[in-house]
Amino acid sequence: MKYIITGTQGFIGKAVLKATQDAGHYAWIVNQDSNYWRDVIGLEEIVQMCDGIFHIGAISDTTEQDPNYMLYWNYTTSKILFDLARKYNKKVVYSSSAANYGDGNGIPNNIYGWSKLLAEEYGMKACERFVALRYFNVYGPGEEHKDKMASVAYQAYKKGKFKLFPGDIKRDFVYIDDVVHANIHAMTLERGVFDVGTGTAETFESLVGGMRVPYELHSADKIPKWYQYFTQASESKFMPGWSPTYSVTQGTKEYRKDLNK
Repeated sequence: MKYIITGTQGFIGKAVLKATQDAGHYAWIVNQDSNYWRDVIGLEEIVQMCDGIFHIGAISDTTEQDPNYMLYWNYTTSKILFDLARKYNKKVVYSSSAANYGDGNGIPNNIYGWSKLLAEEYGMKACERFVALRYFNVYGPGEEHKDKMASVAYQAYKKGKFKLFPGDIKRDFVYIDDVVHANIHAMTLERGVFDVGTGTAETFESLVGGMRVPYELHSADKIPKWYQYFTQASESKFMPGWSPTYSVTQGTKEYRKDLNK
């Protein structure tokens, strides 16, 4: 099979690229610095030849405050790709985000969330064969380059200690291997919007504790207004035929092994 994969310089894109190549598939790589975004004819040529598109690339910094920058890379370029996918009836697996849920009301809390939601909605309207995966909090090997946007698990492990927000803040932490498997499985489906998480919200203390790192708590008044207090994937929104294999306990154990190599 021949796939287009965007965002292969990033955490998830790099992992999906490795998985597809290990399975013997060919991949065209489309990143921010690729000529394809400046040469739509060239992009159209590879869309015609591909068997499917993994659209993973995005600005993932949830603190980014420049709406034009965020919307161009997360929405405008997605529209270009989705329009070509529609034209040639190609399947798209789109990396969406749990940020679309906001605080559970379906209203994103920040520019990043809006950019991902707009792209997801456009893709669902534009493309017949479109699967959107709403990732929850992804962690695991390969995120080292993300700096401040790396998971709390990685940051805590590297610092040897960590300051956390209070325990009433919970997130659904999903291990990278489960996210990769979700992408590969999604390419076998035709259409839908699905959650990719464990289905269980955990405290940050659980995550950092799993990394065997000591921590202390921030005061609640230091929490940014745009912060999501609670995220949890719904098992009823998992893809048919896919379910996570790593709990936080299992995922942090595997992650520690990898970091200790």
